[in-house]
Amino acid sequence: MTVEVRVPGFGESITTVVLVEWLKQVGDQVNVGDDLVEVESDKATQKIASPSGGVIAKILKNAGDSADVGEVVALIDESVTANTPAPAPASAPSESAPAPSAAASAAAPRVMPAAARAMAENGISTSQVTPSGPGGRILKEDVQRQISVAAAPPAKPAEPKPAAVVAAPPKSIITKATGERSEKRQPMSPIRKRIAQRLVEAQHTAALLTTFNEVDMSGIMNLRKQHQDSFVERYGIKLGFMSFFVKAAVDALQAFPAINAEIQGGEIVYHNYFDIGIAIGGGKGLVVPVLRNAERMGFAEIELAIADFAKRAQNGQLSPQELTGGTFTISNGGVYGSLLSTPIVNPPQSGVLGMHAIQDRPVARDGQVVIRPMMYLALTYDHRIVDGREGVSFLKRIKDCVENPVRLLLDV
Repeated sequence: MTVEVRVPGFGESITTVVLVEWLKQVGDQVNVGDDLVEVESDKATQKIASPSGGVIAKILKNAGDSADVGEVVALIDESVTANTPAPAPASAPSESAPAPSAAASAAAPRVMPAAARAMAENGISTSQVTPSGPGGRILKEDVQRQISVAAAPPAKPAEPKPAAVVAAPPKSIITKATGERSEKRQPMSPIRKRIAQRLVEAQHTAALLTTFNEVDMSGIMNLRKQHQDSFVERYGIKLGFMSFFVKAAVDALQAFPAINAEIQGGEIVYHNYFDIGIAIGGGKGLVVPVLRNAERMGFAEIELAIADFAKRAQNGQLSPQELTGGTFTISNGGVYGSLLSTPIVNPPQSGVLGMHAIQDRPVARDGQVVIRPMMYLALTYDHRIVDGREGVSFLKRIKDCVENPVRLLLDV
């Protein structure tokens, strides 16, 4: 029996995916739940699992192709397995009988359906093909390789040509070479397209304004140094800076609820929960997984969740549900060395906090010039619902919380 492998639904807003890489090939044996192919939507990279056990009989979509949710991308033959031997002949042929064909011999390799069709269309016999599939199976790729060899012209002396001939590149990459100057064109991935769409949407629909401040990181750095060992021993993870900024952001959002709100039509929706998005550089672009109900999370919970997000972002394992629904975003360009930037709001949110690199700088304290570890902060907000006074006061509140981190624990 043949079982269809279809693109599953990955979320209400996802209707199309791009096949990134086939993890199994025609002729491979698979079990229920084995990962067959990696696909990418505009939100995340996912894997399609095998719905049945058997052998991959046919692949209908190549890497780089698009496929709709529900579309069949492969076929699995449940009636065979990679270890099923070919049936032996009923009796040995007599000396006068004609020799059996290679396909009929008990020792002959098994020919997969796609390979058989390709052999018939091109007049190729089994004896001409070198099998490479499991159990000595002949795959479609083996037949195509033989076709290429047969079609190759005999070698001859090179002749001068008026222009260089460039071999056709793979479907996903188009190259153009002229002397030593070259170009590479590659289609935008769904994730990159979505990032571009949302950034342009933010610029076109919101009245964005950015305000800046700087924060003295001495308090946090001293607190981390004092409690780092016991924190690691208890929770198995280091106490980082991000958990302090998440806690500070929740505190400030509670004081200035407009920055935790969004516009829906002609209404302003104020969220009484705090889902904080953490911008992370994933393997295929910037992603923003969300800490749900961050107001209920402790420092260790925040650090563990962010570490998990970062690890899975690199492997493309974040789910679409983890990348949607945030009410406010924090972006840390400082990990890449950024000293100052103007972050862009993630629609339909109304604010984003930008953290930057920590640098020792001279500052005035009590009439004296001292060296302190300083960080520039940037808050970009939607001026349609957030007034300048609120935006500036919000960032000042963040600064006060970070410079006096004990207040985050005392709720003052």
